[in-house]
Amino acid sequence: QVQLVESGGGLAQSGGSLRLSCAVTSGNFLWITVMAWYRQAPGKQREVVASATRGNTKEDGDAVKGRFTISRDNTKKTVSLQMSSLKPEDTGIYYCKAETWGGPIPDSWGQGTLVTVSS
Repeated sequence: QVQLVESGGGLAQSGGSLRLSCAVTSGNFLWITVMAWYRQAPGKQREVVASATRGNTKEDGDAVKGRFTISRDNTKKTVSLQMSSLKPEDTGIYYCKAETWGGPIPDSWGQGTLVTVSS
């Protein structure tokens, strides 16, 4: 596994912005095929927000298209999520995930960071 440390959550007003960061603090970054952000709202299942491959091919979830931007920096071993035009329904715990797609180490999750958007 790799160790992931997230930061940047907090409280924002509707229409505001927040930036989340996730750093790979240990483990072999080269085994990570996809870095992704997931979120889990109260009472709901965890869902993918955005993902970026090693070659920086990106995909965004339908709920965040045009509002959130994922950025992966292979040199710094980080992935960030710039969130704009926030809505109350964006509230939840956001998790960073490192996916190895069958590589020699299992997928890893960060501890999660809480994002609260007030109306």
